[in-house]
Amino acid sequence: MHTFAYKNGTLCCEDVNLADIAAKVGTPTFVYSKKTIVDDLAELQQALAPLDAHVAYAVKACSNKAILNLMAKMGVGFDIVSGGELWRVINAGGDPGQCTYAGVAKTEPEIRYALEQGVYCINCESENELREINRIAGEMGIKAPVAVRVNPHVDAHTHKYITTGTHENKFGVDITRIEALYATIAAEMPNLHIKGLQMHIGSQLTEVEPFVKAIQKVSPIVAKFKEQYDIEFWSIGGGIGIVYDGCLASGQPEWWAARPEQITIRSYAEAIIPLLQPLGLKILIEPGRRIVGNAAVMLTRCVYEKKGEVKTFKMIDAGMNDIIRPALYEGYHEIWPVTEHQGDTITADIVGPICESGDFQAQNREIADVKPGELLAEMSAGAYGFSMASTYNSRPLAAEVLVDGDKWHIIRHRQTLEQMVQGECLPEC
Repeated sequence: MHTFAYKNGTLCCEDVNLADIAAKVGTPTFVYSKKTIVDDLAELQQALAPLDAHVAYAVKACSNKAILNLMAKMGVGFDIVSGGELWRVINAGGDPGQCTYAGVAKTEPEIRYALEQGVYCINCESENELREINRIAGEMGIKAPVAVRVNPHVDAHTHKYITTGTHENKFGVDITRIEALYATIAAEMPNLHIKGLQMHIGSQLTEVEPFVKAIQKVSPIVAKFKEQYDIEFWSIGGGIGIVYDGCLASGQPEWWAARPEQITIRSYAEAIIPLLQPLGLKILIEPGRRIVGNAAVMLTRCVYEKKGEVKTFKMIDAGMNDIIRPALYEGYHEIWPVTEHQGDTITADIVGPICESGDFQAQNREIADVKPGELLAEMSAGAYGFSMASTYNSRPLAAEVLVDGDKWHIIRHRQTLEQMVQGECLPEC
């Protein structure tokens, strides 16, 4: 659910008119709803209450420090994948002691920084990484808290670019090798403290079955590790999908159109709680998209219309540098006019200003027949929207705004051209 709705003919976020934000801040601009974030997080926490469950928000989904500060105030931990994300969390008021550090290629400076800051656990992806952490921890005179990411070889039934739990993926250690690796840690790596086990099978899962299958497959190993190594947690990852489309739109890729009934927090919790309760362990959940995905829109403006012999194009001032999901992995976003339209629709491509044929936000989409100058809202833009943005084509980064009831605050000013080239310099010659 989200808090974006038409009021008196104009699209609002909570009690704020989106047209007012666009008039004062410009476009493109990401607008976040605090209430949506708070409500979705509370729903997840309440659903998992029968477990000793701890939420570790996946920072990569949306890393603005105002959003991270909100998460910290709500008492959640953080799933981080770089030293930079750890720095962001700390800078935003988060507790490094509630951070789990994942990722396949952590550098020595990043590992040292994480250990110095006292992260809760480093989730490792290979034996070589474990040996490197063991060496660094020995030099620092400490025991590093570690867990290994197990790859259970479970198909997440999602897009191939966001599947992470099969043999073909770069993530984790194969389930057939995980027990031998833990024995190696215990026998050969004295500067490591085995703290838990981690897995994550993919992102934007729209059904419960893959979660259940992965938990059932790994649970016996978790129980064994609890007995052998006294592990204190099992991180079952994130990946709970959100609804991007109100109804199944035509032109969707096969992997999307074939999905079964959309997963809900309730169906997810009801399926996994009976499987996890008998283990008697702390369970870490690493949601990102499920907390912030439906909590934002990207405001953009129609600049031109071009009618060709085959297609009509609505050209907007936001490009694939602002939100890359449609171009990168066929991501779908509903696109609503900020001023409500009644019945006047057109089939068109919504395209941006980037010099790439892949710069589109929708193709062959039936949308409101907006005219140049009208505002549009690209829905469900909170996850992997701004966090994946770039300055490609020398386009400054968009602004970000947080709405709280009838008030709103700029949480990132639009980047200037001067700021975009800050740090660049000409050679002295």
